[in-house]
Amino acid sequence: MANDERELMAEAELLGGYHLKFSELNLDKKLLKSIEAIGFEEATPIQSETIPLALEGKDVIGQAQTGTGKTAAFGLPMLDKIDTEKSTIQGLVIAPTRELAIQTQEEIYRLGKDKRIKVQAVYGGADIGRQIRALKNKPHIVVGTPGRMLDHINRRTLKLETVETLVLDEADEMLNMGFLEDIEAIISKVPETRQTLLFSATMPDSIKRIGVKFMKEPEHVKIKAKEMTANLIDQYFVRCKEFEKFDIMTRLFDVQNPELTIVFGRTKRRVDELARGLEMRGYKAEGIHGDLPQHKRMSILKAFKNDEIDILVATDVAARGLDISGVSHVYNYDIPQDPESYVHRIGRTGRAGKEGMSVTFVTPNEMSYLHVIEDLTKKRMTPLRPPSKKEAIEGQIGSAVSTIKDAMAENGLESYQEAASDLLENYSAEDLAALLIKQIAKDDASEVPVNITPERPLPNRRSNRGGGGNRGGNRGGGNRGGNRGGGRGGNRDNRGGGREDNRKRDNYKKNNRNDNNKPGENRKRNNNNANSNKDKSRGFTIRNNAK
Repeated sequence: MANDERELMAEAELLGGYHLKFSELNLDKKLLKSIEAIGFEEATPIQSETIPLALEGKDVIGQAQTGTGKTAAFGLPMLDKIDTEKSTIQGLVIAPTRELAIQTQEEIYRLGKDKRIKVQAVYGGADIGRQIRALKNKPHIVVGTPGRMLDHINRRTLKLETVETLVLDEADEMLNMGFLEDIEAIISKVPETRQTLLFSATMPDSIKRIGVKFMKEPEHVKIKAKEMTANLIDQYFVRCKEFEKFDIMTRLFDVQNPELTIVFGRTKRRVDELARGLEMRGYKAEGIHGDLPQHKRMSILKAFKNDEIDILVATDVAARGLDISGVSHVYNYDIPQDPESYVHRIGRTGRAGKEGMSVTFVTPNEMSYLHVIEDLTKKRMTPLRPPSKKEAIEGQIGSAVSTIKDAMAENGLESYQEAASDLLENYSAEDLAALLIKQIAKDDASEVPVNITPERPLPNRRSNRGGGGNRGGNRGGGNRGGNRGGGRGGNRDNRGGGREDNRKRDNYKKNNRNDNNKPGENRKRNNNNANSNKDKSRGFTIRNNAK
């Protein structure tokens, strides 16, 4: 894209927003047909900036949050290059979690359907024999997690000498999880003539070093802060004590009547207890975390997408990359220690131009974490007064009345008129209507006792409003480890295959197996490794010209 075109787009953005249509992106006609069938019309900012650069064959580093359309941003240029006459692997996508790998595979398949692109996902926790058989069918694109990819490479069931496009998705997350050595091992098997596309929500020095070492003069496309802070999301916080959280949250459910909700907990135990407690109080809820079998996770996510579940309780495993649309409310039962995790969490709502709401429960000693998050998002959260028991009951009644009105609009009551007339001879219309409301409305949820085990509070953070300066020295204690074990870390323990138990992962797993553990040193170690291997022969160009 020419500089004058970029300038015109920037001016248009200032005047009210401009997004390229996919038909303007010089994509294969078969891809455009699939895009139209899916219902996409306008490209998102990250897509508008990345796709033209990638189609020119350039290496690109894309910086954007979850929910901005990153999969299509790297998927469409990769699909455009695929030669379907060749039965070889031409595209490789590395993702941090199996959920993201599966989701990415599904979306790339949809985008490449009319071009008849074959896409295969490989990840731990699934039958490796079945994956081996699938790889023998010569897919054009392989999507997978680092550990399982290496298993296949070592078994010689995955050969990468024909790869033309390499994608590193959620690169910051993969480094956080200690995957640097695995990624380097995989890249060593990919031809140097490849095109490399790297996507990351944040841009620490370790990511820049990857850009220097493994990419050829990469262009850096960055979605500016206002796009990353989810301006369409109303962000609230409730200051309360640990033992008050659950009752307050259920009362908020009754008052706010959310359509589709995600509740984030810090640990696996927390998620299980919250899901069980919500079910006891009459809510349709399920929990998802790293210890669940893969088939169970996928069935829960499917039920959530199909509105069979109203509330999904999750560790941070569900915050990254999962395509969950229509979420109206996000409740942070536990405030995350890393402010970036907060942005990923609330990114589940307020998508595709829709408004959303997030509510974060904060204990008094965690207020410093709240301030760090506010500094990152450049938006102050609004304090929210906990609803009273009376307000919760009124909310339930209001919801019941709304349900009745919707049912009345559907009509179809002719068959029941005679029975209704008989009832009206003995009871007043007011009493019958009141009974109907009572039957539909839940009883006061707080009357059902639920015990949620208290979690160790986060370590006190010094009053350093910068936030970033504390990440290295203040990562330990509290439940950071429990979060990683219950969420992202859980994926590492369950990847399956032969490499999971080797010596280089033993320390990581040991540190992340329990809910309350000591901090790991993976990030420091990985950063040092990357630094020592830095290749100064390649350039790194920063382009902050995105919308």
